Amino acid sequence: MIVLGLILLAIGLVTGVAALWAVGAALAAVGAALHASEIRRRAVGRRRHYW
Repeated sequence: MIVLGLILLAIGLVTGVAALWAVGAALAAVGAALHASEIRRRAVGRRRHYW
């Protein structure tokens, strides 16, 4: 999810499409938050892993 967000950020930045940039930023942020919760071994929505 983080990688997809970074790819969309890059594409949005290069092409100038603000919607891709915004979606990419949101995906990267959510992916980073889920990864951080997994590192701390916290369950998210009763699931140990988010994938």
